[in-house]
Formats: sequence, structure tokens, C-alpha cells
Amino acid sequence: MLLSLSNVPRDYAWGSQTLLAELEGRAAADAPEAEVWFGDHPGDPADVEGGSTLDAITGGSLPYLLKLLAAASPLSIQVHPTVEQARAGWERESDLASDDPTRNYRDDNHKPELIVALSERFESLSGLRPVDDTLRLLVALGPGIGVEALAARLRGEGDVLRDTIGWLLSGEAQTVVDGVIESVRSMSASEAGEWSPALRAVAEISRTYPGDPGVVVALLMNHVVLQRGEAVFLRAGLLHAYIAGLGVEIMAASDNVLRGGLTPKRIDVPELLGILDTTTGEVPVLRPDAVGAVTEYPVPVDDFALRRITVDGADVDVEVDGPTMVLATAGQVRVRGADGETRDVPIGTAAFATADEGRITVGGAGEAFVASPGGRRD
Repeated sequence: MLLSLSNVPRDYAWGSQTLLAELEGRAAADAPEAEVWFGDHPGDPADVEGGSTLDAITGGSLPYLLKLLAAASPLSIQVHPTVEQARAGWERESDLASDDPTRNYRDDNHKPELIVALSERFESLSGLRPVDDTLRLLVALGPGIGVEALAARLRGEGDVLRDTIGWLLSGEAQTVVDGVIESVRSMSASEAGEWSPALRAVAEISRTYPGDPGVVVALLMNHVVLQRGEAVFLRAGLLHAYIAGLGVEIMAASDNVLRGGLTPKRIDVPELLGILDTTTGEVPVLRPDAVGAVTEYPVPVDDFALRRITVDGADVDVEVDGPTMVLATAGQVRVRGADGETRDVPIGTAAFATADEGRITVGGAGEAFVASPGGRRD
């Protein structure tokens, strides 16, 4: 069975009034448009042609959630738990109401993510930079009480990144936070060699979130810029934040988020530190070569798989191994089911193929992303 899916953009404050509108060829929106959800998550199940929602079709069983994401300003710094951490947290909070503001765990699942850039430039913070490199960045910032205090922390013993992030978010280091932010703003307009792009990005973040300790946490993270079609995979425990751009995002079907700054929302510092992975290093950018019309984005999880399909008159057959979505992002795309049933897929909408289709065909002239389960967990 083939179904047509759509949804209304969610109006989070960090969203863009233009990115989704330009993608779909319509006028700019009057309010921010941040995310369009294509899934059966109870928070916002996709709309199905005829007036139903996707959860009524699937029973809420999809292992993944597919999104269009449009960021005009930074999202919160955040991290997601492993399956084991999520199950333990869900159990610990079993006596809390679902809307309790102190609840950290909305379900018992992990939330690995993959983001693929649709805009020509997509900026993010992904993972923690090696401490020695951050110390070199601080030298480039020059002397300052805040900078020197932060450097002293990072030269300490033990798990210095976990200790430093906890200190920054505790509220005890506001003088240091303000001093570092002042130094970053002063230096960002100057030439700082290899650190110039990262410092300019953090300075811009500080203008959106003045005085937020998360600005200094951002200074400890890798600044990553994706070009169109490039992607990053964000595993459990990895600190990250999207800064600006348009992308296709797919994740495990979960709403478990622990925040670490750049947000007015609650930050549970001990819980954040408990699931944070402080392993440092660059997060690999996926720049896969397309094989014919298909670009693969391999990920080390079983919850989802994502492929980019480019068509130019020649049809592309796609095996359907579980419930599958085809999200159109350029041109004119159509999907044909095994029985010949066809759906046109306007840009910014998706076609949904139930598992019994076995095979679908993507045709037309344009670009689409095909989301499917990567294998089911026990």
C-alpha cells in the first residue's frame, strides 16, 4: 500500500522563515518553521491523505523518525542516551507524570541521529575537540581572566572535559563565562588562523545566547561545516548542536534529550554528565560516492537506513524491507508500488510504502531521500 504523507512545520524559535519555503517554492512564512516530522511519533504523527495520521496505520511501530530541519539560529547543545541508559532512566522516573517538568526520559529508547545537508552550507557543533587543541585555541584568544581560568581547568587531572563542563554549567563560573565570551567577541573579527571559523561561529552563538554558559561549552566542541549532500552521524553520548542550515534528519524513534546549554529549558547537569561521552576527536563527515543514482549513508545502528536517490528520467528500483518513506527534496518525483499504483510526491512531502510492497520504483526528475528500518532490535 502506498500513502501520501505531509505535516505542518513545528514553530520552534530557532527555525527559519525562509529555508523550508525556498525548498518548496513558496513565499516566506510569517513565523519560524523549524522541523517537519514524517513518522508515527505520538508527539506529532504525519498526516495521511484522507484525514488520518500515520500512527493509526502503523500502531506507533516505526523504529525511525524522518524530518526536514531548518535552523536559522543554534539549537540547544544536547546529548542522547544509549539504550541501556534510556531504559534505566525510564525506570527511575516511572513514578513521574509524563508532563512532569523534572522528567528527563520520555521513553526507553536511544536516539542516534544522521543529518544530511540540503543547504549549500550546514553548520554544526559535533563532538568534543581534543583538549590540547582547545588549549591552542585559547592561546590564540590571548590573555584574559576568563580564558586563563578555563585553560587552568583544562590542564587539570582526570576527566577534565567532564569536570570543566560540569563547572561551567553549575552556575559557579559565570565570571569566567562572561570573560571568555568577551574575549571570543573581541577576537572573532580578527584573524586567528585555523581557529577563525570556530571563533566566528561561537561569537555569533553568543549574540543569540548572551551570557549562556553553553557558549563556552561550544568552544570545547568541533566546529563542522557540511556541504550539500554531506552528512554526520551522531552516536549516543556525543555532545552536539546544529547551528544553521537546512537538512534531512533521521533518528531512532525517541524523544530523550539531555541539554547542555543554549536553551531556556531545564538542564539537569548531573544526568547530562552521567551519559556524556568525553572521548575526543573529529566526528567523521560522510562524503560517500554515489553509485549510479543512489548515495548510501552507512550508519552503525539497526533502527534506520537512509539513501539519497537522484532521478533524471530513468526509474530506480528500491527494495522495501520494512515500512519505507520517500521524501522529495527537489524536482518532480513519483513513486510506483509493486502493483503499479503511483503517487506524485511534491517537494517537502513523502510517500509511505507499507512493508508488504516488497519493491517500489522512484521516477521522474529530481531528488528524494529513502528512509527505512536498518533492522529491528529485540
